[in-house]
Amino acid sequence: MAGGVLALAALITSSSARADDPATLRSEAERLRAESQGLAVEAQEALLDLYALESSLAGAERRLAVLAERQEEVEREEASARLQLRIARSDLSEAERRLGSRLQTLYVEGEVDPLAVILGAESLDEALTALDGLGRVAALDGSILEQVRVTRANVDRAVRRLGERRAALGGLVDEAAAERDRLASARADRAAYLADLASRRALTGQAIRRLTAEASAAEAKAASLPASGGSSTPTPAPTPVPTVGSGTLMTVSATGYCLRGTTATGIPTGWGVVAVDPAVIPLGTKMSIPGYGDGVAADTGPAVRGATIDLWFPTCSQAFAWGRKVVTITLL
Repeated sequence: MAGGVLALAALITSSSARADDPATLRSEAERLRAESQGLAVEAQEALLDLYALESSLAGAERRLAVLAERQEEVEREEASARLQLRIARSDLSEAERRLGSRLQTLYVEGEVDPLAVILGAESLDEALTALDGLGRVAALDGSILEQVRVTRANVDRAVRRLGERRAALGGLVDEAAAERDRLASARADRAAYLADLASRRALTGQAIRRLTAEASAAEAKAASLPASGGSSTPTPAPTPVPTVGSGTLMTVSATGYCLRGTTATGIPTGWGVVAVDPAVIPLGTKMSIPGYGDGVAADTGPAVRGATIDLWFPTCSQAFAWGRKVVTITLL
């Protein structure tokens, strides 16, 4: 690209060497016009690529945001589960300590003799109540200890599962971030390429104006001489027609519109922006539309459903002239 700019700059500075040959100067100007047409075609294709990248980048950023939000949610769940696990471990330690203390007391004081409980009671009801109390205390101690152990095991498993989910989401977030960065880099490269094409077209325009002025001056000078030879002006080179690659054919109803603003993908409206139903034509898809040219799926609309598309035009008169047509487009 830099070589093309330098070559055009050299052409501008060296055109004076051929200032006495109007035919050559005009022929070179026509060649540069054809080259400028080719640059315009490249710029349009690059702009459509940029629209497609903008659309894909917006989707990648949305996916990354959703994954990051989900990762934060899982991290909060994991933190809560770890807190529950610490509480369960503390409860288990306390239950084991109390049970140990009770067993130690029984060991020091000796095993409680049921007969002694009965003989020491003042009534049969008191004896039965005391014996039932001893049984309930023993059963309660065992039940509490078992429940705490089960709770700890369940929470421990939940913490491990949440850790695995967090790790998996971390991998998906990294992949989404890498894809977002790749698309952002590609978008920056395409924007730089568009700027270079604009610079080359500007230099080409300068060269054309310079060559045309020099050719006119040479012709005026030749006309003022007593004898001047005629020169034939070469036929202009035909404007190159961009070729369209083959792809999937789809018959759709195409409607023209001229509203200005920002599309659903965040890019401004412009020539080549096509509104589609994403369920039928994914956003970012490039296409060729007969009678319109190349376009890219970069917008949506409440009325765009199924096999329908909306084509943007810079003026409402152009949009009205298009109206609504049934065309067979080529998805690239």
